[in-house]
Amino acid sequence: MTTEQLYQIFRSHPEVVTDTRAIIPGCMFFALKGERFNGNKFAEEALEKGAAFAIIDEQDYVLKNTILVQDVLASLQALAQYHRRKLRIPIIGLTGSNGKTTSKELLASVLSQKYSVYATKGNLNNHIGVPLSLLEIQSHHEFAVIEMGANHQKEIAFLCSICEPDYGFITNFGKAHLEGFGGIEGVKKGKSELYDFLRENEKTSFVWADDLEQMDRSEGIKKFTFGKEQGNLVIRPFESANRAGVQWGGNRALSQLTGIYNYSNMAYAILIGKTFKIPDPELIRGIESYTPNLNRSQFQKGKQNDLIVDCYNANPSSMEVAIQNLRGFDSRAVVLGDMLELGEESGKEHQKIVDLLIDEKIEQVVLVGPLFASTERPESFLSFTDTKEVQTFWKSEPLENCTVLLKGSRGIRLELLIPFL
Repeated sequence: MTTEQLYQIFRSHPEVVTDTRAIIPGCMFFALKGERFNGNKFAEEALEKGAAFAIIDEQDYVLKNTILVQDVLASLQALAQYHRRKLRIPIIGLTGSNGKTTSKELLASVLSQKYSVYATKGNLNNHIGVPLSLLEIQSHHEFAVIEMGANHQKEIAFLCSICEPDYGFITNFGKAHLEGFGGIEGVKKGKSELYDFLRENEKTSFVWADDLEQMDRSEGIKKFTFGKEQGNLVIRPFESANRAGVQWGGNRALSQLTGIYNYSNMAYAILIGKTFKIPDPELIRGIESYTPNLNRSQFQKGKQNDLIVDCYNANPSSMEVAIQNLRGFDSRAVVLGDMLELGEESGKEHQKIVDLLIDEKIEQVVLVGPLFASTERPESFLSFTDTKEVQTFWKSEPLENCTVLLKGSRGIRLELLIPFL
């Protein structure tokens, strides 16, 4: 079956599902494979639950209303690319080491003040998530914001080839996925594949003018810029009541995010909003109405402490700025989980974070995971194997009356500690 033929079916059955637990009557079920599962085995179940068609790639599972293709994943990606080329709306693509999802959500909130906007849901930003996101864009949408993630070279280039963004920006270059990228220079090269696409296709980028590395790597691309003292738009950060804000041209927007490190996330949204003629009052409303979720830069009240919940993910760059952000608080405590996927740099980077905690004179430190456990640290720094050990300890010796930062890689699951704080 050709992509054109598959697309005609998609037009009549625009709901695309890859998990039989999420079947919608009349949907198309794509039987994806993984290391530990074979989606072809669930094609019959998907049809029984109401799927109109099941796309499979193994002859043994052919049934009525199954569509046999050479490769299900490749067909999903080709269908998404075909659909994207039928769209007549601007698509903004973004990537970066830190802040992708927060930037995406802020931008969507700002653009939604004037336009009907589709934005990537959650963090569906990989070789499966991007196609699924594109296939959710409907005729009433006027803008799309597509988040792209990567942990190795050529991945951003591949995602760009599917979503073909008209505009793009990179939040930053940081020490994330060092193992897959082969070090920080590999990160910069991999993320800059977005710039390569924009340059080669004569598209437009948005760039933080104060980030000289980004300015250099975006050379030769039409761009709009912002900066604290320079750029097409001067935007400056400020903080108030533990919340981060931005100000420009006599306007001020105070977000519900904690951490001045969110400055660039907000600034990108302001710059892009102004580029697309959104009035300042609506820009302000877009920034101020966004409510952080999914454990990202959230300031909340615990049972005995004030919490800065930023434990959706972590790498050395984001960990450093989150710790430094505690300088304005009294009775500071940190609960830090291991930073994963750092490869050969792991030991050195975890030790740097411990050394930073010493330099910052953080009053109470709780470290979770075997990587932090292997560092050299003061006896006062408490170290635990996992969150269960921490929970047991806190039952007899609870942490109280502190401002507590929770940050670690998603695999450590620090969010399980929130009820104990």
